[in-house]
Amino acid sequence: MSAPADILVLNTGSSSVKFAVFDAQLQERISGVAEGIGGHGHLRIGAQKEALDLPDHGEALSAVLDRLTQKGAGPDNLRALAHRVVHGGTGLTMPARITPDVRAEIQACVPLAPLHNPHALLAIDALEQLAPDLPQYASFDTAFHATAPEVANRYALPPQAEALGLRRYGFHGLSYASLCHRLPEISDAPLPSRLLAFHLGNGASICAIKDGQSVATTMGYSPLEGLTMGTRVGTLDPNATLRLVEEFGLTETKALLNHHSGLAGLSGGLSDMRALEEAGTAEAQFAIDHFCYWAIRHGHSMIGALGGCDAIVFTGGIGENARSIRARILEGFAWLGCTINPDSNLENAPCLTSPNAETTAWIVPAEEERQIAKDANTLIAGGRA
Repeated sequence: MSAPADILVLNTGSSSVKFAVFDAQLQERISGVAEGIGGHGHLRIGAQKEALDLPDHGEALSAVLDRLTQKGAGPDNLRALAHRVVHGGTGLTMPARITPDVRAEIQACVPLAPLHNPHALLAIDALEQLAPDLPQYASFDTAFHATAPEVANRYALPPQAEALGLRRYGFHGLSYASLCHRLPEISDAPLPSRLLAFHLGNGASICAIKDGQSVATTMGYSPLEGLTMGTRVGTLDPNATLRLVEEFGLTETKALLNHHSGLAGLSGGLSDMRALEEAGTAEAQFAIDHFCYWAIRHGHSMIGALGGCDAIVFTGGIGENARSIRARILEGFAWLGCTINPDSNLENAPCLTSPNAETTAWIVPAEEERQIAKDANTLIAGGRA
């Protein structure tokens, strides 16, 4: 019997666990989600959906492993478990096998990601009990941006404030790391030296990637900074935030800036780009205009960090599918010689630009789960299993 080769990747949230099984060639075999954790929920694997009581993450993960076992992808068929962890702080800047010390560092980052890291820890601890013989690994959304220079990551704050961890970390790092691997495969050419990457979805950011490394990004201390997003405000004058706290209080201000702003705040409640494009209202059109304007404006800031631009890449749900949004953003970079091919854009083709374009533009599908599996595979192959 051959040794187990599959890797189970988990992305754990407050009320859900998304999961995918990858084989030795990093091809996805099975994927699904357990949703409604904390009550009566359901478990979906492929097209099959099953109603279940999921009182906590432990029960949800037990159900996931049980159903995967029925499909020949349970613990006996796995060689590793791999987790998406949102925040690694300044200490966890590379994928890592989870040891007591690494777990303690993830725990120490909870104040930096109180809505994310605790749930990853719940999954790590539950799987330590459910599958104690399987090694666990973690990949960090912040890690890709650790290569940015200190002048990019440090806010202009005095030491006593910076000591609280108030610095720019950046997010969507797994998406950006993945596209750096995938673009050469798609383009059949080396990775461009100066790459402007747009991850556009409900959460949105831009990354300046130079020679395969992040040198600047639009998200900062939290995912709230930067672009206009689905429900997040993006960059806001700090005094405006303080005024909101004075008027509405801290709790309501947090909810307003994170969950009721961005496209939803501008449009009257619509945060999905497809719904906005179909709405036909002045408010919806202004929200789209706002999204595109700030994507173009922040994108030029990233070009400043790169010292130029050789190629532009779109990823994420909006980046991969919203044709009119891509076209409008690329119009803002026409001065680079980034000449869009309308037919290619309409077809969501991998290359969006004309053959003679001085600066090329591409679509690269987001493959964060595959990147996590790749990270674990690399650590195992390097003898750090």
